[in-house]
Amino acid sequence: MSDAYDFSERIGRVEPSATLAISNLAAEKEAEGADIVDLSVGEPDFDTPSNVVEAGKEALDAGHTGYTSSNGIPKLKEAIADKLGETGIDADADEVIVTPGGKQALYETFQTLIDGGDEVVLLDPAWVSYEAMAKLAGAELSRVDLAPHGFQLEPALDDLAETVSDDTELLVVNSPSNPTGAVFSEAALEGVRDLAVEHDVAVISDEIYERIIYDAEHVSLASLDGMADRTVTINGFSKAYSMTGWRLGYLHATDEFVGEAGKLHSHSVSCATNFVQRAGIEALENTDESVEEMRDAFADRRDLLVDLFDEHGVDVDVGDGAFYMMIPVDDDDQAWCERAIEEAAVACVPGSAFNADGHARISYAASEERLREAVDRLVANDLL
Repeated sequence: MSDAYDFSERIGRVEPSATLAISNLAAEKEAEGADIVDLSVGEPDFDTPSNVVEAGKEALDAGHTGYTSSNGIPKLKEAIADKLGETGIDADADEVIVTPGGKQALYETFQTLIDGGDEVVLLDPAWVSYEAMAKLAGAELSRVDLAPHGFQLEPALDDLAETVSDDTELLVVNSPSNPTGAVFSEAALEGVRDLAVEHDVAVISDEIYERIIYDAEHVSLASLDGMADRTVTINGFSKAYSMTGWRLGYLHATDEFVGEAGKLHSHSVSCATNFVQRAGIEALENTDESVEEMRDAFADRRDLLVDLFDEHGVDVDVGDGAFYMMIPVDDDDQAWCERAIEEAAVACVPGSAFNADGHARISYAASEERLREAVDRLVANDLL
């Protein structure tokens, strides 16, 4: 039987998301009755704040179910610009595109900036979709390994300087980081700035976890001198406001960039969902207390895990943000993760998915009870 489809070369460049693959496997096993401690998913285990839910319901009841202007409703873009201003970014509402999820904002950015053969530099370990999006745009990848430096960027600036050149089109920075939780220092980001200016490089600053920071200060790249005109700031509502399923994100950049990216946006997704955008306004304006409660819970869980791993002689690099931790495992981290889910019923993501062989990523977006259970199971099955 012949295959009627002649698949594009670009789609052959990428693999399915490894994080979603593990999460799907965990869900399948749970559907079969298995008790899986799922530490694979990058999703807060808290409900969306009730006032945000109510705002969404009220928007539905008010009939906000049609198309909006493509780049987003004015009041939400104004609220986003105000929020960016609090991080030192001189932002105007017209410099914002509201997207159905932060992923869409990233995808539009890669497609707007990258031609076939352009060089994109990633900082490893890197979130799995950066590589896929770069390859879909036809990019050639160069990588800088932060693992030897405790996953921090500042001590790796010399390595970055050896990698970034006049041939580099785009550098991707994610702080706080998925998968490591690392928060890059102001000195590190100033080093990025110096290289970007020297070599005339555009930078994606993915700041989706910027509200989930514990023992560090967040610095927005676009707030640094020389970076306002070369940074695309990506953010969204999924992590800080526990709104993963609402699918709401945004990008901020110059008027010129927004004009070009807006072409792709209008021809692909048209606009983000109307009533969700209105709930987003409520999230930005009236949820500080809920965000702080979630952040404090994540900090407690992080500290608990550090103590539990220490009790079993496992030394981990402790991140100051997000809700992830990279733990050292066997060199074959894929096999280790397969054993973890099959033998210990604990779902983790192989570090190789993030270009960090010999590690596994765990998410501590789970109760303290389940985190303790996960460590106990891994120990009982000689996986720690």
